[in-house]
Amino acid sequence: MCRLYGTFTCLSHLSCCFSVDGMTQSHELEFGLNEWLVEEQHERYLHDPGSVDQAWRDLFTSSAPATDQGRHDSGTVSDHAVKAVRVAALIHAYRVRGHLMADTDPLTAERRGPHPELDIMAFGLDDEDLERTFVVDGFAGQVTMSLRDVLRVLRESYCRSVGTQYMHIQSAEERRWVQRRIETPHPGADRAEQLQILYRLGAAEALETFLHTKYVGQKRYSLEGGESAIVLLDALLHRSIKTGVREAVIGMAHRGRLNVLANIVGKSYAEIFHEFDDAVDIRSVQGSGDVKYHLGAEGTYRALNGGTIAVSVVANPSHLEIVGPVAQGVVRAKQEVAADGAGTFPVLPIVVHGDAAFAGQGVVGETLNMSQLPGYRTGGTVHIVINNQLGFTTSPAYGRTSGYATDAARTIEAPIFHVNGDDPEAVVRIARLAFDYRQAFHKDVVIDLICYRRHGHSEVDDPSITQPAMYDRIVARPSVRKLYAEALIRRGDISERQVEGALRDYRERLERAFVETQALSVPGRSPARVVPGDAGDTGDTGDTEGAAVAQAPTAPTAITEATARRVIAAQTSPPQDFTVHPRVLPQLRRRAATLDAGTIDWATAETLAIGSLLLDGVPVRLAGQDSRRGTFGQRHVVLTDRRTGVEYTPLSSLGAPAADFAPYDSMLSELAALAFEYGYSLARPDALVLWEAQFGDFANGAQTVVDEYIASSEQKWGQRSGVTLLLPHGLEGQGPDHSSARVERFLQLCARGNMSVAMPSLPGNYFHLLRRQALGERERRRPLVVFTPKSMLRLKAATSTLTELTTGAFRAVLPDETADAARTGRVLVCSGKVFYDLDAHRRSSNPPDTAIVRVERLYPFPERELGAELARFPADAEVRWVQEEPENQGAWSFVGPRVRRSANRPVGCVSRPPAPAPAVGSARRHAAEQKDLVASAFR
Repeated sequence: MCRLYGTFTCLSHLSCCFSVDGMTQSHELEFGLNEWLVEEQHERYLHDPGSVDQAWRDLFTSSAPATDQGRHDSGTVSDHAVKAVRVAALIHAYRVRGHLMADTDPLTAERRGPHPELDIMAFGLDDEDLERTFVVDGFAGQVTMSLRDVLRVLRESYCRSVGTQYMHIQSAEERRWVQRRIETPHPGADRAEQLQILYRLGAAEALETFLHTKYVGQKRYSLEGGESAIVLLDALLHRSIKTGVREAVIGMAHRGRLNVLANIVGKSYAEIFHEFDDAVDIRSVQGSGDVKYHLGAEGTYRALNGGTIAVSVVANPSHLEIVGPVAQGVVRAKQEVAADGAGTFPVLPIVVHGDAAFAGQGVVGETLNMSQLPGYRTGGTVHIVINNQLGFTTSPAYGRTSGYATDAARTIEAPIFHVNGDDPEAVVRIARLAFDYRQAFHKDVVIDLICYRRHGHSEVDDPSITQPAMYDRIVARPSVRKLYAEALIRRGDISERQVEGALRDYRERLERAFVETQALSVPGRSPARVVPGDAGDTGDTGDTEGAAVAQAPTAPTAITEATARRVIAAQTSPPQDFTVHPRVLPQLRRRAATLDAGTIDWATAETLAIGSLLLDGVPVRLAGQDSRRGTFGQRHVVLTDRRTGVEYTPLSSLGAPAADFAPYDSMLSELAALAFEYGYSLARPDALVLWEAQFGDFANGAQTVVDEYIASSEQKWGQRSGVTLLLPHGLEGQGPDHSSARVERFLQLCARGNMSVAMPSLPGNYFHLLRRQALGERERRRPLVVFTPKSMLRLKAATSTLTELTTGAFRAVLPDETADAARTGRVLVCSGKVFYDLDAHRRSSNPPDTAIVRVERLYPFPERELGAELARFPADAEVRWVQEEPENQGAWSFVGPRVRRSANRPVGCVSRPPAPAPAVGSARRHAAEQKDLVASAFR
């Protein structure tokens, strides 16, 4: 008889003492890397012995210490019970590390060999145990199985064409869901599915081959080697149709884009061939247009069974992964419009990545982090990584530290499925599994489609220069369509004649489209524009589009006094049982008194603008870092109960017919966060979409979004966005990184009326500016950049009266109504906060000959309004532009020529000297500089 007594010295192994015929022997059961499993089972046993399998109970009971007899009775344990534990540990190990043995690389000549950590001998099992039966407690739907059958299921589930990573997910429910789907035997594809796969592969390959033949040497970022991506998308959309998803939005980089546009979105071949011929009618595109592999499109996916779903591809630039958060914003907006109140997510986001970019670009991690945040949730995204196993020319060893290109997704506990791109049936199975996971848990899921690219990064480079061995294998490898067709023929599922006939028919359709395209006339080229030689001196840029935008009529922006009082009442009257924080309560009381006192400050004016827009039926979305409270503790559009922590949004209690107000604190990101808001604004032209930087300087982190989307997307893709950027700006001695929102960068991007840039100095003018942005005609709407204040938020001189809000409109130029025009010998022109420094100096020194004129909108520049104001002053009056930024920064380089033209005379500049940093780091030095700058304006 054998009895086991012992203790857990460490949950990675059990130290046990065996008593055999009266003689004691020590023995250790090593669990090695499976400490987690043993610890989990032991914790469950201690809490409830009945919650673990009998084999675990036998082991834990018999190994309990003799001193703990009141809690665990010692008993006998058999060799079979010990080995049952080892089998359980083996199953767990395959679930964790089985992907290391999976046959996922189509370029590997031989299957991966056994992994030492998955060898049965590593678990104290041997060949003699293969036919023994063990309790497996539901594994593969069974109660008991032989070890041989356990290994068979494990290898079929985890080590064939799919490698699965999911044990990093903390939710036991999600892990069990994946386990059931992965470990349950799945039927092979039926004949209809096989024909559909073969059709999609044939269509993908035929298009690429045709383009490669007809347009030799032109860049197209071919999908050859990864044609299974079309099969994957087909399966996702087919599944979407069956489950009632209304629409799919695809964000993707270049590789395979043309194929997706043609074979998924339904863009005609003729349109694609036109783009290759560069025969697009220049009158049919907005502005300059863009290269064909950047373009987006909208269409209808038609399943072979007749079902349809709306599908679109989002336009994007060569900054590959930046399209991810843009697509998420588009989806979020579409879902809100389509929401039926049931909490569903009727729009499916699909983001197609490249392997090197997914691992290398930080915006991927930012976007993944958004996926479950309240203001950014889209119900789960299906991420598809077209894994070419190569960057431009860079091998993975030089491109990432992690083992897989997809390891970033582990941070959000997304399941990751690595699938061999040359096994299209496995691709379809995983596409369905991924979609079902998204639908079940509303979380992101990643499909790593491991394939290769038959040509270089583009079709004009030779990849064998840096990857000779890889491309020797690629050249010798048949296409996935041919491999799959041969497999079907060998199995007798289809005839060779049928395969070739289908491919021939598809190629003939392409050829007909090509011939029809060539027969069309090619329009002439766009005439070059000649800029006058003196344009740089006079400021005559010929920006007629900007002038047209500036002069376009807008809707009235004034509100009634009753509306203003209704909004303020809602903002300052929380529920009776709500405890306002004692530091916030005085602010709310002051805000309630400002209407009658005529001292409406910046935050109150903004509240009135937002609240009145909601009453006008305009939805408002405000997002940014700490934007609900406000970086400077000024906004408080969301209040938090001091006692309970419950949140309350006053402007959401305005009552019918108010629109939705959605204020969110964003994650600590600018790049992905602003890209999301831009995408949201594209799909919600009816809403005012506000993104606020914590400090204006932080917009530097979103420069890609500003350059590639906000400033130029209308020019390139005809996309119109009304996104509004709120950028706190002003030099107040807070150092280089909390001073400048880089006015000069935004103005440098301004042309042809592409956006508006404003630096208002009065709360009332800011109020009208926001309402003007929201209420303007949609076809004229452009992005708006507002340089908002910091110190001016509570500056008593920077207040407005209620009358300024109930009458008038936004004014691009604020005249000096106190100056005696006839006696004026000097006119200072400025924008923003510096006006108050200049005005304070003028009041203290009382110079009788100086006027101060404010330019509230920097682009489109108000030349007509400024000219009319300057014309009031004597022709010999000196005109100076004053800014607190260094001379090489701020607005001067942009506005200088325009002010000269408005003044019709020379214009000087008063500023800090040119500098590489926006501001000094010493508050004392800043104060001295500012004092000298202001005094210099009057000398």
